Amino acid sequence: MNTPFDLQKPVAIGCDHAGFDYKEDLISFLEGNGIAFKDFGAFSTESVDYPDFAHPVANAVEQGEAAFGILLCGSANGVAITANKHQGVRAAICWGEELAQLARQHNNANVICIPSRFVREGDAEKMVHTFMNTPFEGGRHEKRVGKISC
Repeated sequence: MNTPFDLQKPVAIGCDHAGFDYKEDLISFLEGNGIAFKDFGAFSTESVDYPDFAHPVANAVEQGEAAFGILLCGSANGVAITANKHQGVRAAICWGEELAQLARQHNNANVICIPSRFVREGDAEKMVHTFMNTPFEGGRHEKRVGKISC
């Protein structure tokens, strides 16, 4: 796979209870493509608090331990808000392939947040594939992205 991410590092993946089934499907997708990953949970559909899983994924991305991150919850809002508290993280909510592409091209996003209650299963795989294979355009977007961190 020709990806702009360093896949010598694992992909960090995490979810809450609402995203558990999609997370398991995405893990199968990653495994099927020979992509290493680190699963930060949740590990069942039992109700949990999304920050408990979003922070470890964001930490792995921020510290350079992960190539990029994947977070899932019902709306993706909770995990995105949590991940974006980390200075080195640019987490983008995506519910379609075009948004995943633009998040990478224009925002240099390094965490994709998927709303499991609002996308179909196969679409989540397509979005992750698009996200991980789309390079940042730089250019006029570089200055804008540079202004994101506080």
